[in-house]
Amino acid sequence: ASQNLSEEFAKAAGQLKKEAPRIQFGKIDVTHQHDLRKEFHIREFPTVKFFVDGRREDPIDCKGVRQASAFITWVKRRTGPSTVLINSTAQAEAIINADDLAVIGFFKELHNDSVEVFCETARDVPEMPFGMTASKDVRANYGIQKNTLVVFKKGKPVHNEVLEDGRQNKLDLTRIIKTFTLDLVTEYNLQTSVKIFDVPVENHILLFTPMNSEAFSAIYENYTAAAAEFRGKIMFVLVDTNESRNGRVFEYFRVREVDVPAVRILNLTSDAKYKMPADEVTVENLKEFCQSYLNGKAKLHLPSEEIPEDWDKMPVKVLVGKNFNKIVF
Repeated sequence: ASQNLSEEFAKAAGQLKKEAPRIQFGKIDVTHQHDLRKEFHIREFPTVKFFVDGRREDPIDCKGVRQASAFITWVKRRTGPSTVLINSTAQAEAIINADDLAVIGFFKELHNDSVEVFCETARDVPEMPFGMTASKDVRANYGIQKNTLVVFKKGKPVHNEVLEDGRQNKLDLTRIIKTFTLDLVTEYNLQTSVKIFDVPVENHILLFTPMNSEAFSAIYENYTAAAAEFRGKIMFVLVDTNESRNGRVFEYFRVREVDVPAVRILNLTSDAKYKMPADEVTVENLKEFCQSYLNGKAKLHLPSEEIPEDWDKMPVKVLVGKNFNKIVF
């Protein structure tokens, strides 16, 4: 990861040297620079920080940016306007159709808190173009009355988020928008794992199932249907139990072959794991599980070994998760 990022970082430096020579790029090997590592609180690698106006204090963290093109956009949005001002429908259409994804903010006027939050969000999501407009004609063309953020995918609107002053913050909007850089359900593998963790959604639901089973298409359909309702709140991940390289993931969740299909929720911040109480992977069961988790009512899953037959034969009893509570308390 460090090597790849280093190469992309160098590419961005080369291009910005011509376009914006004021912006300097540097690289530090913190294994030898212990003082700098300590001063800037470097805990993970690689870490990219942006220093503005010669200030050594409070550099800006550049997180989740891995491609040279995204580095260039991120830096430009930090040093200049973060969004394109749209004055006509033709201009809006050009931005919407230029890339796979685009984000447009439709506003009644361009001086309020929602506009500020929108522009701040644009700085942190360099993977896609951002535009904003206060034109009545443009708003009328898309049938939008309120202040609204719209995500377009392949030229079509896929998400509308009404913006009210003080209601959303930058992280909320970033979370919603970044989920569109992934599919509704993302299959876990070495390539996608990096992208999955780059999206700032701390709740992940995982479906463990063999992808070549007869029941797979019906299960996958149910899983995708539930995913649409929780976009931006819970990340839906699919783990193929037939893929030997996923062994460490099963181990981490203590999922065995006899358990599949199995559904688990993981909170990345607390590392807490939850097991779906129902065995059947239906839309109803998935929704109920996700909702109870978001409402704080889901029970923590504490996997346990089976109780050994001779657990109480000796003076020192053998305790596992399944008999711990009963025997100790």
